[in-house]
Amino acid sequence: MKVLNYLRGDGKIWVGLAIAALLLFLVAPALLTPFRLGLLGKYLCWAMVAVGIGLAWGKGGMLVLGQGVFFGLGGYIMAMHLKLTDAGPGEAPDFMVLYGNGIVPGWWEPFRSPVVTLIAILLLPAAVAAVLGLAIFRRRVKGAYFAILSQALAAAFAILLIGQQTTTGGTNGLNGFRGFFGYNLYDPLNKQLLFFIAAAVLLIMVVIVWHLYRSRFGELLVAVRDQEERVRFLGYNPANIKLVAYAVAAAMAGVAGALFVPIVGIISPADVGVVPSIAFIIGVAVGGRNTLAGPVLGAIVVAYAQTTLSEQFPAFWIYFQGAIFILVVAFLPAGFASLPGVINRRRARRAAPPPTPPAPPPGSSGDDRQPVPVAGPGQVQKASI
Repeated sequence: MKVLNYLRGDGKIWVGLAIAALLLFLVAPALLTPFRLGLLGKYLCWAMVAVGIGLAWGKGGMLVLGQGVFFGLGGYIMAMHLKLTDAGPGEAPDFMVLYGNGIVPGWWEPFRSPVVTLIAILLLPAAVAAVLGLAIFRRRVKGAYFAILSQALAAAFAILLIGQQTTTGGTNGLNGFRGFFGYNLYDPLNKQLLFFIAAAVLLIMVVIVWHLYRSRFGELLVAVRDQEERVRFLGYNPANIKLVAYAVAAAMAGVAGALFVPIVGIISPADVGVVPSIAFIIGVAVGGRNTLAGPVLGAIVVAYAQTTLSEQFPAFWIYFQGAIFILVVAFLPAGFASLPGVINRRRARRAAPPPTPPAPPPGSSGDDRQPVPVAGPGQVQKASI
């Protein structure tokens, strides 16, 4: 009995994490080719972004349509470090020599240090989200207005990157990395090591978000989503609660972008604009934003479908992606994660016996209607008043 109760509670999460670790660390490397394993590593990076969106949108009710900004910040910070490392001490990256004067800008120089790079990947996206959150949440901007602002931010960030060709690579972005913190990126074993790092980071993020859900902060976040004014009446500041969730989601997106760069080998404005930000949201919605595993599974499934459909239908895959989103929203509003619950409820309805009519009261023949007296010959029936 204790084992069953454990599996129904916290044990279910640990069993799920153990199964996921088994699939990622043993099954996937054994069955997939290096190319497909690299694709799965890219999907895991998108799943990291989805974990943060599940926290901010699923529990906090904030439709974050600009996560590509924080994904791009982490990605470009990592790419800058890799380009500077490949160039050598005091040297400029190749694209700066090709497109500019070959002088490294001053704001690039700190990222020669791996320590500064790792700290910036964790803190800079969260700091940017905190500044934006203070400006937005303190003015009680929410709903569609918040979504529009976050999406406009993603569009502006992509345009800014395109216009700075001499410092960010412009439309081409940053690519051609040869090493990763001293490891040769052309070595298949190091590629596999990157996959293991991405898998471990994703599982750690899931555990962190799970603990946040179970904490007092998680309860307040759900309360702010459902009844913000009541939370304010109880003495809490909803803006601060939203701010923490928004910053944590941004930090997770930044880490995902940083791992995306060495796994995929490129970061460009096409990876950080409006379209990828919407794709992140689609994956979370398809998987189930109110669950823990739903955003992860949804992001991986949507990314896999995108890759497969783009290979077979290069000109029409975007329509298939939209159709998947529409069908899920129409028939499974809570995402694929709600499918087992829907099936169980339907089975319970079919297995339940039909309702029986209530039994008549004692002394009754089962018919409550009273006989109407019939007047005899020569008698007049009195009307009842």
